[in-house]
Amino acid sequence: MLPETPSTAAAPDPVDPGSLLARLIAIDSVNPDLVAGGAGESVIADFCGEWLAARGFEVHRLEKRPGRPSLVAIARGTGGGRSLMLNGHLDTVGLAGYDGDPLDPQVRDGKMFGRGAFDMKGGIAAMMVAAARATAGGPLRGDVILACVADEEHGSFGTEEVLESFTADAAIVAEPSHLEVTLAHKGFAWFDVEIEGRAAHGSRPELGIDAIAKAGHFLVALEELGRYLALRLAHPLLGTGTVHASVIHGGREPSTYPARCHVTIERRTVPGESADSVERELTAVLERIAGTVPDFYYRLTRGLHREPFEADPEALVVRTLTRRAHEVLGRPPVVRAEPFWTDCALLDRAGIPCLLFGVDGAGAHAASEYVDLASLDRLTDIFTGTIADFCS
Repeated sequence: MLPETPSTAAAPDPVDPGSLLARLIAIDSVNPDLVAGGAGESVIADFCGEWLAARGFEVHRLEKRPGRPSLVAIARGTGGGRSLMLNGHLDTVGLAGYDGDPLDPQVRDGKMFGRGAFDMKGGIAAMMVAAARATAGGPLRGDVILACVADEEHGSFGTEEVLESFTADAAIVAEPSHLEVTLAHKGFAWFDVEIEGRAAHGSRPELGIDAIAKAGHFLVALEELGRYLALRLAHPLLGTGTVHASVIHGGREPSTYPARCHVTIERRTVPGESADSVERELTAVLERIAGTVPDFYYRLTRGLHREPFEADPEALVVRTLTRRAHEVLGRPPVVRAEPFWTDCALLDRAGIPCLLFGVDGAGAHAASEYVDLASLDRLTDIFTGTIADFCS
């Protein structure tokens, strides 16, 4: 049986994250910046807001971009305690190509399947239920803040918008981490390189400059840069930075020398690297080529970039969650890092100590996606205890 729709559903039991997760999966929240015509976050934000308001949370809806809301729900403390923000994204990647009905949550072998189950409606369900459970007996001393944000799968404007108006003493990002304590992740920087040639008829080589052939020198140098990066001193959790050519365009027709060749580059960064340092690095590579290859002309343009993240392992929020995870799991949790970027970097840049911790499962962005339901229960228990300890 399908879960009830958000508009008619009775409030789910706050101690049952699985029931809440099923309701969240059933709501289409595909990011329209990834998939044209995607539903966006409006309906799921409405549902979460109603669910949290019914449990006494003060709910704020942020919507600088129409149809792309983020939600901040606060259980106000009595005063004198620390505030904790739990952050999770409402948007998902697309539904096309999913194996089965992506909006029909199915339970098999202790796993719940459906788009967003793992990335990351499982984390949203756990943090909502944990916050409701931790404050059910009355307010804590510190504020408990839930940030259910838009657009993490694309540009992360949701968390950016939240941070314009809200802060906390610490934060936990509930991205899936297989119940492992994630204390670092890579950043990225995108650059466009335009190699300029000169158009001419294919029969007149003395008039033309082949921009694609010139770009070949840059691609070889880029591969060499990648090998150089791999030999650098590695970050203990993340290893070294990487670089690759993502997209290349050039030429118009077989009988013409191409006037331009456009190469898009992605550089994954580790702590100590930045978009500025990457720009200097790429400029040096391009200048070396320009000094040795005749008629090599280029233009380098910086695109979207996000900082790498590294938490302080001695931060109170890290120690508090690690202790609670040890109790629930019966062993010390694994400490790890992620190669991809998350909203942790934005929170860290805003001066909020944070870490990443979430469910077990698989299938993020894949044709079949699931969350391990036992891990969902454990995550909810860990979050509940962490909130109670940190905000006391």
